[in-house]
Amino acid sequence: MAPECVSFILLSYTKRTASTTVYAVQASSLEDTIAAISTPPGESGIGIVRLSGDRAVAIVAQAFVSSRGRDIRSASQRVFHGHIKDAQGATIDEVLVHVMRAPHSYTREDVVEINCHGGAGPLNAVLELVLTCGARLAGPGEFTQRAFLNGRLDLVQAEAVIDRIQARTRASLRAAAAAADGVLSRAIQEMHDVLVDAMAHIEAAVDFPDEDLPDLVDDALRTQLEDVRMRMCELLDTAEVGRLYREGASVAIVGRPNVGKSSLFNALLRDARAIVTAHPGTTRDRIEEVITIAGVPVRLIDTAGLRTAHDEVEKIGVEVARDALQRADVILFLLDLSEPIAQEDGRLAEELTGLDQRVWLVLNKVDITPNAQGPDWTFSGTSRISAKTGEGLDGLEAALAGLLLGDASVALDQGMITRAHQRDSLRRAEAALGQLLENYDASPEFLSIDLREALDALGEITGETTPEDILERIFSSFCIGK
Repeated sequence: MAPECVSFILLSYTKRTASTTVYAVQASSLEDTIAAISTPPGESGIGIVRLSGDRAVAIVAQAFVSSRGRDIRSASQRVFHGHIKDAQGATIDEVLVHVMRAPHSYTREDVVEINCHGGAGPLNAVLELVLTCGARLAGPGEFTQRAFLNGRLDLVQAEAVIDRIQARTRASLRAAAAAADGVLSRAIQEMHDVLVDAMAHIEAAVDFPDEDLPDLVDDALRTQLEDVRMRMCELLDTAEVGRLYREGASVAIVGRPNVGKSSLFNALLRDARAIVTAHPGTTRDRIEEVITIAGVPVRLIDTAGLRTAHDEVEKIGVEVARDALQRADVILFLLDLSEPIAQEDGRLAEELTGLDQRVWLVLNKVDITPNAQGPDWTFSGTSRISAKTGEGLDGLEAALAGLLLGDASVALDQGMITRAHQRDSLRRAEAALGQLLENYDASPEFLSIDLREALDALGEITGETTPEDILERIFSSFCIGK
């Protein structure tokens, strides 16, 4: 067969096997014009009521009176000053109205944003009025869902929107910005394109076994698939770091009473947040604050001293502390170097050894006894500090960064996996591709099954093949108005 015929066959199979996204979305829901308050509750200089849909401009035009007599339905300008008035002509608020025509808007629909004074009174009154004029109250994340369904964003970029909103550190924000800019999406798409091309070769070999064709499933194709699998593994290695930047980590400070837990808590916060006294058992409940370590938001937890409780309140505090141990990513086990190792210390060390969490031994009060040696217990590592003077705190923070991030050197502006469902989908894609490579000499019919599974799993990350229930769960986690 002529080479141009082979090229035609492969091109036709590439088109046929490329994913086509079809979502079960009720037509009526997309035909509705939706509205919501898009700014947080409270008092501020400006608040925004946002509308999106075919009737967004017409609905606002019913309530808006331009200060210069402009008609927002036909005027060429995009920003209008005027007043929102109710059906009786009473002024609700002085506003600026921003009109963004499809497809040049966030949702690729007509979008109108009404900039009101930022208080509950004017915002709720304007929202109620536009709902009366024909808009429907938007559901959580429905604006972003429409941007996704209308092709402006893929699923990775849509999830990055909420990650940007919830980012608590500059590092988290940079990671979310990279995802929103399509860095991860492009990495997934590049792998997807190679697999689609491979599917074209494999299915052509299945459908034209008797044609005089070159070997379509050859070593060159295998090398390409091995390269894709390696890239999948490299991307999977970013998952834990990505999770930490997005969700953060929890670090619990534990020890027997009066070893300096609250002092260490305050020292790491650089603030006198917890009460510190010489009386044992001052901390009865757990106290939490968020700090930043190596760009990771860390929820630091000060717990009650772990010992045999002397009263009902302390007993509850000890139970709360043990619950914090079970939930923490890292445990800081604090000892007082100025005192002999107590039986309570030994019992606690034995208890911590049996946990799955990583435990870091912290020897406190080196300012009092600088030459004292701590116990030789085997934990993840040891730091010597003085919570009072600050000695050793920088080293402790560096140790925490190492425990959380390990040897990872993921650049914040490169693609990384940040969510459990992304990691699960990528794992299944890598496993399917591994199965294909392991049985590469099998019949092409069997290879196509594994390759299709890998393609579908990759498509779940960007939203091309994501099940509807997962999409609903993702967008329902958004705030209303976004």
